[in-house]
Amino acid sequence: MTLEAVLAALHLVAILTFVVFLSSQAALCRMEWMNAAVVERLARLDVIYGVAGALMIASGVARVLWGIKGASWYLSQPLFHIKITIILVMILLSFWPSLVFRRWRHALRSTGALPAAQEVAKVRRLVMLQSHVLPVVAVIAVFWARGW
Repeated sequence: MTLEAVLAALHLVAILTFVVFLSSQAALCRMEWMNAAVVERLARLDVIYGVAGALMIASGVARVLWGIKGASWYLSQPLFHIKITIILVMILLSFWPSLVFRRWRHALRSTGALPAAQEVAKVRRLVMLQSHVLPVVAVIAVFWARGW
């Protein structure tokens, strides 16, 4: 029981950290607020967001492998597969903003240039898409927990 509680707690903390730092990216990634400090902050937030995402995945895998229900129960659940698919889509969506945030920071440090408005808008759309897809995962988890 203790292992299950620890794994569940780690998973929940990772999820909440993931949500906080994705929300922070969504809030800051807008042209009207773009300055050197924001470029640096977006790159730092993205690292924390990536670590939280990795911990979220790792703790989820740990729950599947070592949790009370066991892998066979999880793998037999259709909503589990839908949830994992959506998370994989979110991971794919996050690659481009991560690369761009690093590129912006490099350009800022080497030339002092801020990103173009059009590029900021494009990256913001991807971050916002992730932000809007994430609650779908939560809804699926709620339905799954209630036996769907």
